[in-house]
Amino acid sequence: MKVNSITKLGAVGALAAIALAGCSATPAATGTDSPSAAPTSSEVTSKLDASLTGTITAGGSSAQANAQAAWVAAYNAQVKGVTINYDKSQGSGGGVTNFLSGAYDFAGSDSPLNADQTTASKSLCTAGGLNIPVYLDGVAIIFNIPGVTSLKLSGDTIAKIFSLKITDWSDAAITKDNGTALPAGKITTVARSDGSGTTANFTNYLAATQKTDWTYPAGKDWPVEGDVSKQKGGSGVVQAVEAGTGTIGYADHSAIGKLNSAAILQDGTAISFSAAAVSKTFEVAAVDASNGVPGDLSKKFDYSKLTAGTYPIPLVSYAVACAAFKTPAQAALVKSYIGFVDSTVGQLVAAKNAGAAPLPASVLKAAQETLATIK
Repeated sequence: MKVNSITKLGAVGALAAIALAGCSATPAATGTDSPSAAPTSSEVTSKLDASLTGTITAGGSSAQANAQAAWVAAYNAQVKGVTINYDKSQGSGGGVTNFLSGAYDFAGSDSPLNADQTTASKSLCTAGGLNIPVYLDGVAIIFNIPGVTSLKLSGDTIAKIFSLKITDWSDAAITKDNGTALPAGKITTVARSDGSGTTANFTNYLAATQKTDWTYPAGKDWPVEGDVSKQKGGSGVVQAVEAGTGTIGYADHSAIGKLNSAAILQDGTAISFSAAAVSKTFEVAAVDASNGVPGDLSKKFDYSKLTAGTYPIPLVSYAVACAAFKTPAQAALVKSYIGFVDSTVGQLVAAKNAGAAPLPASVLKAAQETLATIK
């Protein structure tokens, strides 16, 4: 059996180059918001068995889509006999549903299994489903306003816009945020129609930080009814914002293409998305939130810890997998692939191809430990 061990930082650049050359992912956002992420400070390695063969069937989070395409290309450069089918069209909600039905080997989800889903997973996984962080990014507030390329919005203004309390771009609150009046025009909000972890992350932020102006619950389903353009998938939201006039929506930053995203006012400072700002958010505000299954690595954010140097709407996405698979062979495939994703190399591949922020080395090490327990 031939085992390839990625042990040198030089391999990081080499494998990232392979992914850049062979990946068909949509390019990450460009322009002033483009991240300049560095690898995690302490290298975390994975051992890849080049003799593995088989198929992994997975899907879910559209936020992970660009990263998944890059990960698959880079992984298959080392392990050629494993086919990985990741269906981004399902969204986090569909991914988890298919995982719980037994159709997926793992689900990509931008929010961890909730209590009911964890209970349901025990009939499939015996011990239960594990939430393993694989991807760190942010929810971007995207807009398309004729003649406007730069926009600043405070949290309370965002809450009022998306709850339909502010309906025109010339509103005094928007003028105050930007120091100048925007041209008058109707605001059209665009949201997800499908169950979405991106929605969950966005509404988590609003519910935790804007209790006066946002009176809806946090969750994967968009809660506001009325004059809202609802679109399936992150790509649907991006396309609707891009095709409209006076539109505003939310999407994982890696998926926004050429659209502009708003800088968010945090403690009086306008914070544009960057990998560094999201990494800072994780460092200061991410706390453990285990679902009770041994080895689970669920996280939640304590938004009270946000500072002027943090991007306020972070997004941590997970691979949701069983603690015990039906066959050791399938467990070996999934452990190998997710192990690569949660290595220093894998995280750099996502940073280069999807603009993601590398997860901290401490999280990668914990993920490797969890993977080692999967049977």
